[in-house]
Amino acid sequence: MLKIHEETVGDMAMLECEGRLVRSDAAFKLREAVTAHKDARVVVLDLTEVHALEGGGLGMLVFLQRWAHDHDIQLKLFNPSLSTRHRLEHASSMYDFDIVGLPEMMSLLDHAERLEEAKHAVFPCGSSYQQAASA
Repeated sequence: MLKIHEETVGDMAMLECEGRLVRSDAAFKLREAVTAHKDARVVVLDLTEVHALEGGGLGMLVFLQRWAHDHDIQLKLFNPSLSTRHRLEHASSMYDFDIVGLPEMMSLLDHAERLEEAKHAVFPCGSSYQQAASA
């Protein structure tokens, strides 16, 4: 069974995945969660707690990579477990997954948080970022 916890910061969606990504129901659950964030600039899949990745799950990651590319979204895979990383690396001869480490993840999160803060900032003239952007 796959569990997904979602969090959005600015224009970045982070999906923390836990369990096994092997059966079609888990793959479809992941697809629904990712494709729900079509307005995000970056979608990060935290694979720290994914302990099994098989053909159906790998195929769905390939599909989601193509979907993200078609929607100008960066799809990033964060911190896959050793067994998951092995499966991804074996497949990367055919597919170019963007696997990120902690430094890049922290940079992405920092950027998303600054963007979120800017959206709520009030400029000296009294208008907000949203009012200025729509003018």
